[in-house]
Amino acid sequence: MEFVTLNTGIQLPIIGSGTNTFGKVDRAYMGAINGDTTELQEAIALGYRHFDTAIAYRNEAVVGQAIKESGLERSEFFITSKLPGTKEYTADKAAVQKGVEASLQALDTTYIDLYLVHHPWENLEEIVSVWQVLEEYVEQGVLKAIGVSNFEEKELSYLLEHSRIKPAVNQVESHPGKWNDAIIAYSLDNGVIPEAWGPLTRVSQEAQAALTEIGTHYDKTWAQIILRYQIERGVIVIPKSHNKKRQALNLELFDFSLTDSEKATIQAL
Repeated sequence: MEFVTLNTGIQLPIIGSGTNTFGKVDRAYMGAINGDTTELQEAIALGYRHFDTAIAYRNEAVVGQAIKESGLERSEFFITSKLPGTKEYTADKAAVQKGVEASLQALDTTYIDLYLVHHPWENLEEIVSVWQVLEEYVEQGVLKAIGVSNFEEKELSYLLEHSRIKPAVNQVESHPGKWNDAIIAYSLDNGVIPEAWGPLTRVSQEAQAALTEIGTHYDKTWAQIILRYQIERGVIVIPKSHNKKRQALNLELFDFSLTDSEKATIQAL
């Protein structure tokens, strides 16, 4: 595994696992929580240590339970969760504290490695007020790093200007057809590590064919080519799979490098 050093000095595995359909009936995002940790346990056995969840996913407790069941020390894992950008969690200091404390309880942990504001909203001053509460948790050691998700340059620049603790991560949608190059470049330029959610989604057949052709040079799948492209440009990836074989393949990215020409082809997809 390779690691990215955040602006807080802590290290984050550059490959993690999304979890938004884990522990749910029919593996559906809106499915009822069934508490099944099988796929999480398979991922842990394969070497995954970075897991991404959120209050909105309703399955923080499933992730926490899988970590307990693994028998490994909590310090072996890097857990990300997220505070919804809704009034229930942002209205005032007590609302933010309610969210953080609920995440800690659900995950059954005394600290969270990375905590994100799940999405922005119109009132930038309110975002800063929420951020200030999260900063207090960082100073207490409860949140090891804080960041944002789905922030565009307008929101991120305002927060950078008005924060004491700079966002460590900006998690954004990024995949072929929507690489989101502009906000990724802006984040990197400002010391905020970009992280791609949904990196293997919405890949057209045409894109798959081009990626598969590149993959033949390295005996890699089209999905592995996408993930390698992202990490080579400094983007953390959190692919999600319920299939143990694909989970394993998503980790096998460190035995090859893409050429400049191949990266140009991928960027143009």
